[in-house]
Formats: sequence, structure tokens, C-alpha cells
Amino acid sequence: MRGAKRGPTTYHAVGLLAGCATDSASSPRLAMEGNHMSNDKNDHELEYATVDGSSRREFVAASAAVGVAVAAGRPAAAAALRLIETDVEITTPDGTCDAAFIHPAAGSHPGVLIWTDVFGLRPAFRAIGRRLAARGYSVLVPNPFYRTAKAPVVADASTFNFQDPADRAKIREWTGPMNAPGAIERDAVAHITFLDAQRPVDRHKKVGTQGYCMGGPLVLKTAAQVPERVGAGATFHGGGLVTDKPDSPHLLAPKIKAHLYIAIAASDDMRQPDAKDKLKEAFAAADVPAVVEVYPGTIHGWCVPDMPQQNGKPIYSKPDAERAWGKLIALYRTTLA
Repeated sequence: MRGAKRGPTTYHAVGLLAGCATDSASSPRLAMEGNHMSNDKNDHELEYATVDGSSRREFVAASAAVGVAVAAGRPAAAAALRLIETDVEITTPDGTCDAAFIHPAAGSHPGVLIWTDVFGLRPAFRAIGRRLAARGYSVLVPNPFYRTAKAPVVADASTFNFQDPADRAKIREWTGPMNAPGAIERDAVAHITFLDAQRPVDRHKKVGTQGYCMGGPLVLKTAAQVPERVGAGATFHGGGLVTDKPDSPHLLAPKIKAHLYIAIAASDDMRQPDAKDKLKEAFAAADVPAVVEVYPGTIHGWCVPDMPQQNGKPIYSKPDAERAWGKLIALYRTTLA
């Protein structure tokens, strides 16, 4: 891992394999206070403690899974999975990309590449990465805007104001360079090459990739660019999966060999009701195993906990996000095993 910015952080994720409700990704607001982390919604008990006086910290999330393990005659430790999170730098043809690499401390596991939404690498996506790593995956969450700025460009998306022209201008600044032809394809190769070079990654198993919002099209581009390595891809409220341009992401279907899960927000379906049908047709014509599903009542961005409100209403929908998470885990369990 080249040029890591800080030492690895070690977590003990107790019981995360047992259920979604105890996972840190469900907590939209986490604030560091000294050596402790507080959750202003009090959904979980979370604590950081220094280990051996170093920069490594240990995370313990109490959950009912411990009781389940004990009741089954197994020690509580059997329900724990030790995780390591490290800030890394990845050399790409276009520069140096900062990223978070999160994985179980022991063994090698299928690699997963997470493409963030338009707000980039930040605590909310680190939490998603930790939650996935606790299921037995080695997860890379890159900063998609590394050509413009180091992460985070936004620490908490709930503070972003889409009605503010200055905030909207920032998005154009972040996304401009990454939207250049071939940029994401080059990044995809670099990121998967990085994963394959890491000991915690099992190179004999396929790689998964998932993306949110603007990350949706990046999943299709990744699967098409590295088809021999990518075995599964999932998009959640992906924007621009189907366009009227000759480089529309859905037209990449003939190059894709992965199994796909496409979760569409109801608000996006209302704006572009034919997109789901075009996706289904493209995947069927290319013989790509895919499920395309609209989530009733959801708003674009519903899977990410720190999303800002829209018209005074929360975008994040925990019940629908949990259902989507279950579909993601089922996809990875069947295709990356």
C-alpha cells in the first residue's frame, strides 16, 4: 500500500454478521470525542479505545449476536470479526488517488470496489465499507474526485444545499475531470489492480463493485472494463444509467460478464419511466443476469444515511436501505463465493 497517510485502524465488529440494525452504516451522524465516538441518535453503543498507545483504535459494537453465540454454546468472541481500516494512495494513469481500504484482519477475502455518490469519500461511506468488510470482504472506497481535491470534499452531505448556486458549482468542479472520456475506465483498472495486489484479497475469487447516485454508471463502466475480474455489480439510485447518447452506460451490457442488481428510486423512475425497461432489454439481449427493481416511495439517495433533506423530508429511508442491503449481500454471497 503506497504512501498511506495514517496508520491502520483496528476494529472488533461484534455481531455485525447477525443483523443490519447493529451496523454502524445505519448511523447517519457519528462524532469523535477524544478517544470515544458518540452517536447523536443513540442507536448503538460505539466506543473507540487506543490500542497499545498507538494510532490504532479498536471498535466494539454490542449486539444481540453475542447472546446468540453464547446461547449456542460458542464464546462471545466467536461472533467478533476484527477489521483493519487504512488510508492508502493508489497510483493511476492520471495521478494519485486517496482511498480507504477496509478488510478483516485475518485471511484473504473477495475484493469489493465501492463507488460513492456525488459527495465522495466521507464518514458515511467509510461506515458502509466497514459494514461490508464485517461480512467478510476486503473493501476499497476511493475518492472519485482525486484529480481535483483530497477527500473529504464534503464531510457530512446533510449540510449541502442544492438550492445554493455556490454549492452546485462545487459539484461541477469535482466531477468535471472524472467525466473526461476514459477517466473512470482507467481508474477502474487501477483500483482493481490495487485490490489484487493486497494480501487480504483473494484473487481466486471474483471482485464485486457497487455504486450510489453518480456511482451507478461507474459500476457498469467497471464491469465492462474489467469483465474477467468483476463477478457482481450493484447500483443504488444510480443516475444516468440510461441516456440518449452513444456512450450511455446501459449500452455496455455486451461487455459485461457480471451478475447485476439495479435498485431504482421511485423519484428517478417518475422522471425517466422507460429507463428500467431499456436496462432490462439491454441486459437480456446481452445475456447478462440482472435484476432491475424500483423501490416504491423512495427518493433519489435513499440508501445513504447522511443525505440532506428534500422539501423538508428526509431522503434516507432506513427500511428501504436495509432491504437494498440485503439484496446486495445476497448477490455477493452467490457470485463472489
